[in-house]
Amino acid sequence: MDSAGTAGRSAEGDAAFVVLADRRRGGCPTLSQPMQTGDGLLVRLRPGTPGLSPEHLIALAQAARRHGNGILDITARGNLQIRGLSLETVGPLANDIADAGIVPAQGLAIETPPLAGYDPSELCDPLPLAGALRSAVETAFPPLVLAPKLSVIIDGGGQLDLAAVVSDIRLTAEMNDGKLLWRLAVAGNAQSAIRISLLPTQAVIAAVMDVLRRLSALGPRARGRDLVATEFASDEKVVAEPRSPRHPAGLHALGPGRVAFGVALAFGQIEAEALIAFVQETKSLGAQELRLAPDHALLALGIPEDAADAFARCATRLGLRPDPKDKGHHVAVCAGKGACASAMVDTKHAARLIISDAPALLDGSFAVHVSGCAKGCAHPASAPVTLVGAPTGYGLVVNGPASTLPGVYIEEKKLDEALSRLDALVRSEKHAGESARACLTRLGASRIIAAVQQG
Repeated sequence: MDSAGTAGRSAEGDAAFVVLADRRRGGCPTLSQPMQTGDGLLVRLRPGTPGLSPEHLIALAQAARRHGNGILDITARGNLQIRGLSLETVGPLANDIADAGIVPAQGLAIETPPLAGYDPSELCDPLPLAGALRSAVETAFPPLVLAPKLSVIIDGGGQLDLAAVVSDIRLTAEMNDGKLLWRLAVAGNAQSAIRISLLPTQAVIAAVMDVLRRLSALGPRARGRDLVATEFASDEKVVAEPRSPRHPAGLHALGPGRVAFGVALAFGQIEAEALIAFVQETKSLGAQELRLAPDHALLALGIPEDAADAFARCATRLGLRPDPKDKGHHVAVCAGKGACASAMVDTKHAARLIISDAPALLDGSFAVHVSGCAKGCAHPASAPVTLVGAPTGYGLVVNGPASTLPGVYIEEKKLDEALSRLDALVRSEKHAGESARACLTRLGASRIIAAVQQG
């Protein structure tokens, strides 16, 4: 075994899995490759079905409590993580998941909107196309060798599309002269990705497989950004209009008598007992299916609209966020000190201070990033404001990722004062109709840092 990880063993003594030592190596934690974190081993699950029954989700929570530390995450991309495992408990966890009839998705990550096949406003149900692509990848010969984190988005539209989610390859449904076509693009979100072609449905699988073969030929670490842009040159100059994506929390009307209710996990985490109680109560309200969603969210399908108040009360009582306007949605937080060996600060404490002392930043125009270390796992991209854990407290990065050298350092005990000054700056300088992001961009790093250093 090389430095990428250590071999784990089953009760029978055979090598059963490999522990990922460092996510920067490009691997994703799975049941067969758990990742070492500050609170033990972590596994990530992508359900092989669009949703989970209440019984399935309860079984997962019970397994997390039995074999881990009882803490579960829903990631920014809508995957489920189970924390606090050990070399001895990963195998039994996998057995419990299999015994419950839950089949995790394997191989290439093919992502569809959380309401795919259920939302009548989508241009097309993307699930059949996703199934056809998965089958093509699994039966490809010679087999494709793809990067572990490579992802494909197939977005049929609807109320909760994936336009804001970055992907290596993306297919987006469009109507053109009354015909359904699929926009193929690489490396980015719906706005920034390099557009390749506009395809009829029958040509999509062959086109995507061609891109995947090119990536496979580049090597096992190749991502969409590694493709030469000129290789997919397009004469089209169409630019997607920027827009604010709808948050999964709240009520989503889906036609006569049909709604979906969404909640977000506070800072992306929930204890198993709270999740079990939430699922049991939503089931009593009529929930028949639960779907994981981006932005650390969970959707309940089947509950009647007149149960909205009961649903919101239940979620709030259990520490979940049912309000789409909750300012906590706009803080991106990693697991933090205690849950990650690399983290130097309690990121959730800092996030709570941002919500209480700097609400002017949280208008939804961007997410304030709080990272326990310079790896920036919760938000790898650049952000207008990032707080990074440092030996003496926090580093403030303006318009950069967590890996950027901070412009100023803030003592932990003075973080609330610094945030209050930043809040006051935005309130006093923001023009009418201007977003917090636009205001901070206009002011620039020097002005922001100077304001934080006052006092």
